[in-house]
Amino acid sequence: MTATEKLIYKTYQASFSLQSIPDAVIKKTLLQLAAEIEKSISYLLKENKKDLSRQDKDNPKNDRLMLNGERIRDISRSIVQISRLPNPAGKITEKRRLYNGLQLQKKSVPLGVIGAIYESRPNVTFDIAALCLRSMNACVLKGSRDAEYSNKAAVAIIKKVLRANNIEPACVSLLPAQREAVHVLFTAEKYIDVIIPRGSNELIQYVRKNSLVPVIETGAGVCHVYVEKDADINKAVRIAVNAKVSRPSVCNSLDSLLIDKRIAPTFLRQLTPEFEKYKVELFADKNAWSLLGDYPYKHKAAAADFAREFLSLKCAVKVVDNYEEALRHIRTYSTRHSEAIVSKNKAVCERFLREVDAAAVYSNASTRFTDGGEFGLGAEIGISTQKLHARGPFALEKLTTEKWFIRGTGQIRS
Repeated sequence: MTATEKLIYKTYQASFSLQSIPDAVIKKTLLQLAAEIEKSISYLLKENKKDLSRQDKDNPKNDRLMLNGERIRDISRSIVQISRLPNPAGKITEKRRLYNGLQLQKKSVPLGVIGAIYESRPNVTFDIAALCLRSMNACVLKGSRDAEYSNKAAVAIIKKVLRANNIEPACVSLLPAQREAVHVLFTAEKYIDVIIPRGSNELIQYVRKNSLVPVIETGAGVCHVYVEKDADINKAVRIAVNAKVSRPSVCNSLDSLLIDKRIAPTFLRQLTPEFEKYKVELFADKNAWSLLGDYPYKHKAAAADFAREFLSLKCAVKVVDNYEEALRHIRTYSTRHSEAIVSKNKAVCERFLREVDAAAVYSNASTRFTDGGEFGLGAEIGISTQKLHARGPFALEKLTTEKWFIRGTGQIRS
């Protein structure tokens, strides 16, 4: 075995020890982890600074990598919230007695060993470890090289707390940042039960095509806000600005703005001064281009721009004739992550919620709410855009599978 293979095997072995740890100990461990994170702010910032110093200062994705005091305290608060959630494992979901006297039970049980591969975002290291511990799963983490120092610091803190509570520290393992470890992760089907990628569409598709371990996709977001003809203009402007600029580097931010032609001149006249404050670049179709006038950050859109997850202060804009055109556009370009409509017409809003195929659909609200913490789930490993096993925030309740327990008195099948 290579060193990486041994690391994965140790995590697999450690996963069995989790099953005998009382729930109260897991909760106490998570609360101690939250406290230890708060104590370690200066250490985490120092290690994160090493990662940031290696990056191009103008890279918009640095926002995903960056830690600050408030973000670290948010991580701590999230772990406290996770500790308060009920353990999803061990629930009896079905119970019956067969004609021959066999007693059947179906229970939720941990998945086992979760493999996670992700880009930047050192907070994800803490999120995944905490969610896995709360659901009695072990985890093997593969962060990206640009967050190497931050991830090592995070796992060092986690392992310190695990040891203090007599929990096998190998329950949480961090693979080397080098790409060679990826192949080992992908071929460890004997020891890892599922791999969950989190990051760009390129990463997700690479994992899906190359992993021998089953994959649950957490999809990239090409998120739309459709400003329908009966929209409240002020409300629509606030929603569009929030969805685009509050944190443009995340997957639930606005990528494509669709505007009904009957409301487009008024809406864009009110929106552009707000976008201009943040220097939002707009990639506009022919009609939107003419309505944008002398807006200084406009570009003529190519078809490919409507399929882009920008992850920066950029946004595609299209003027549509009606609801049907907006729906066709969303069906063509959506990654089925988060989609929103702004309208005072309740019937149209309900139709949108019904007809748009996405993990999260909104009426009169920002797409930025698609998040495990915002949904009251503590945190999430990612936002699943597929339909099997989980959809939307992939959080605590989805880190289990089911198992049948059959108790007999000597029955045999004739």
